[in-house]
Amino acid sequence: MRLVKYNQLDPQVPASFSGMLDRFFNDSFGAALKQFNPAVDIAEDEKSYEIHVAVPGVKKQDFKIDLIDGKLTISGERKMEEKKDGKNFHSIETQYGSFSRSFFIPEEVKVDKVEATYEDGLLKLTLPKKEKKISKASIEVK
Repeated sequence: MRLVKYNQLDPQVPASFSGMLDRFFNDSFGAALKQFNPAVDIAEDEKSYEIHVAVPGVKKQDFKIDLIDGKLTISGERKMEEKKDGKNFHSIETQYGSFSRSFFIPEEVKVDKVEATYEDGLLKLTLPKKEKKISKASIEVK
């Protein structure tokens, strides 16, 4: 036998004031915005920077990547499938909607050599660095 908390009030009406505030802000703003922020990992080595964006379920053509005046913007949309095939969902935790992430990139990036690939739900951007010029001179002491 399981114990289940019983709410004597209508389930549509929150039992506490804080529950009412939570419901107000979550329902009002959450439904209106329909946005999410995908997880982003950024790595660097001596030759390049890498940006990994976790966005499973997005098609390649749904991405838009812009690089303007040193600002890299990755945007797109994860669309929910309308096919239900007789299924009744009891819980949907996957986030759907539009997203946009922006980053300022260093001046040492070769803007014309930036590449993007999408595989297994991971958008991977490679931003190669310019080669550093090492100036070395021997100075004779007089």
